[in-house]
Amino acid sequence: MRYIITRPCLQEGSLRLLKYLAATFPAAGPITFVDDQGHDHAAHVDLHAGRITGLGSVYHAQNLGVNDVLMITPLAAGRYQIEAIVKPYAPPPAPRREQQSTPKPETRRVVVSTTPHVREVRLQEVRPDQPATAPAAHTPAATEAARPVDARLSAARTPELRAAPEPAEPAPKLTVQTAARTSQSHADAARTDTPRPEARRAEPARQEAPRAESVKVTPRPAPAAPRTAVTASVRPMDVRFDAPAEPVPLRAAPLPPTPLNAAEDTLADLARLTGYRLENLSGGVLRLNADLGPHSYSVLVATSEAAVRTPAWKEQADYCVLLTGEGERPQNTPRLTREALDALIEHAQLAPLTPVDLRGYWKAGSVDLEAADSVAELVGAHLAQRGAFSVVLLTLAQQPAHSVVSVQRLAERLGSGVNYAELGTILDTLTRAPFLALTPLPGGQYLLRTGVGDLLTDLAEYADGVRRRMRVPAREAVPA
Repeated sequence: MRYIITRPCLQEGSLRLLKYLAATFPAAGPITFVDDQGHDHAAHVDLHAGRITGLGSVYHAQNLGVNDVLMITPLAAGRYQIEAIVKPYAPPPAPRREQQSTPKPETRRVVVSTTPHVREVRLQEVRPDQPATAPAAHTPAATEAARPVDARLSAARTPELRAAPEPAEPAPKLTVQTAARTSQSHADAARTDTPRPEARRAEPARQEAPRAESVKVTPRPAPAAPRTAVTASVRPMDVRFDAPAEPVPLRAAPLPPTPLNAAEDTLADLARLTGYRLENLSGGVLRLNADLGPHSYSVLVATSEAAVRTPAWKEQADYCVLLTGEGERPQNTPRLTREALDALIEHAQLAPLTPVDLRGYWKAGSVDLEAADSVAELVGAHLAQRGAFSVVLLTLAQQPAHSVVSVQRLAERLGSGVNYAELGTILDTLTRAPFLALTPLPGGQYLLRTGVGDLLTDLAEYADGVRRRMRVPAREAVPA
């Protein structure tokens, strides 16, 4: 039988009688353990306390620590073979060397070229020894990159309002003859391009100033097209404002769950997975009821320190705990940490946990991460038993139906993954219903009555048939 050593076991020099060890140690009284070197160690089984004391010499002689494994094999009545398996620990990671070289150069986006509709951007490395900005160069790309982000975004959204790029040489001033020729050449275009008077009046005044400053005109333009020659480079926009839409009433966002609701939901998950009945007593006090007849008990859980001062905290219960964080340690009140509660829910999802398994932890007082680690060892033992059963089935699947199975050869094929005691228990289970896969033969042999694949198919059909005929009755309170 496999047992994982915990920290309380090392401190007390004892061994907890878990549920799966009840068949190995059926009676109370003195027993003897024989270690690998043939030394005898006297111990005592206390069924009432659920512990085996006197193992301190074994732990000290084998130099065992937390999470090491004990393999217990019955030899005779009151005499057991004990083997220690020390789990290897990973070496500590080597200290990280501080990087003496220069840090990785930083990359930044640099605008290479820009047009009213397209902007070309590339990534450029900026090393620490170089200035963060590029050398001052009066280029369009540098000027564009130096502009604020908001200005560049606004310019990208309204390209119609942007003036044409400045020419390399300053534009000459318009004379009277030039203005006259320009007005005459654009007379036809003025008929179609000139905006309506209403649109010109609605045009913002802030567009007039840049347009007047872009080109200096000496004479007054012709009356036929008073502003066409001046505004040839920028086309005014037809600004129209839609009627304001009716305000849409906003729906109130759902409020986040209160801490009480969150704690109640978490405790509800624990109750659903482990078999408790959750009861809300108001005032931030909840009660976990284990309806087990003569073994029933209840646990009061206060979700805050204020709930301890409510009348509901004085309700009848066997155990009382305060829900806190792992770093909080309330005085004169046992605690249940939120981290341990989440860990218990995760363990219950991996293997079945019952109120009988958890009663000892409520009775011990505070339930924190250390207690949750002990529950993890219990879950690990359940999973190890399930894994050993699966390994034996997979090994038997390599043999044909109606063949003889030798226990010795089967143990050799399994190796050290399954010991003789576990193998004997599993094979004995396969001889009984509903499996009926093996028939015992003299000389420590078995007859494989059917293939493992057919066995699993029959079990699935059997389970499906029972599930269809099953009716879930309403849960009734068990009388005390």
